[in-house]
Amino acid sequence: MWTQIDAHISQVTGEKFQSQQQRSVGGGCINQGYAISNGEITYFVKMNQASQVAMFEAEAMGLKEMLATGTIRVPNPICWGVAENFSYIVLEWLELGSGNSNSWEDMGRKLAAMHKASSSQGFGWKINNTIGSTPQINTWTADWTEFYIKHRLGYQFQLARRRGGNFPQEEKLLAAIPELLAHQVQPSLVHGDLWGGNAGCTNSGEPVIFDPATYFGDREVDIAMTELFGGFPAAFYQGYNKAFLLDPGYEQRKTLYNLYHILNHFNLFGGGYASQANRMIDQILR
Repeated sequence: MWTQIDAHISQVTGEKFQSQQQRSVGGGCINQGYAISNGEITYFVKMNQASQVAMFEAEAMGLKEMLATGTIRVPNPICWGVAENFSYIVLEWLELGSGNSNSWEDMGRKLAAMHKASSSQGFGWKINNTIGSTPQINTWTADWTEFYIKHRLGYQFQLARRRGGNFPQEEKLLAAIPELLAHQVQPSLVHGDLWGGNAGCTNSGEPVIFDPATYFGDREVDIAMTELFGGFPAAFYQGYNKAFLLDPGYEQRKTLYNLYHILNHFNLFGGGYASQANRMIDQILR
């Protein structure tokens, strides 16, 4: 397997690569992660079942889309494919450090710059991808409210019902969304899964984001998710708002946007996430 991956790296880079070490590293809840090295160059490899190769292809395309904006650092995707019974993606290896307030303010500014990349095709993306391992539907839609009802919350509710989730106010919530999302939304290129585990700083202090679930949507979805599991440092929000001030009403909308991720957590992991989702729905409809 590693011989096949080495050969693919060599083919794509044009330089002979033969890994001498494959070291297991954190790959998140969904994938296995490895650092592979030939003694001079190191790459990060994520692996899953062979059937998941489309997930890695979509990740690579998302990283390339973000790279093309020339705004915030993301790991460069080298290659992806199937080796034996595994799918894989090979990424640029980035040494991460802790960063400081300047690094996080810079991250806010650079994310704001990325969010200014837009699409004339509306909301969605050129292919479907995944949020965790859940399919994420990105069918181009002219209206943000329609997109969010149908392809975000509505789809997650559908999956959750199949898992036995019970959401008594689902229909009432979906009916209220046009009023809840009445602000003017321009399509922005978003990371799509921007919690603390998918952002950091290199050893030199440069901000970096990774593991995207890319699409064109309301930029507030990214900012909302940064607040979902503890929040980013205050300097991040200061840097973002200096560069691209959030619209009035964001504080009310962020719970609606984070509901998508809590429903997805229920669909991935079960447990108490259904109760949390119902509490959020009650809060939104108050």
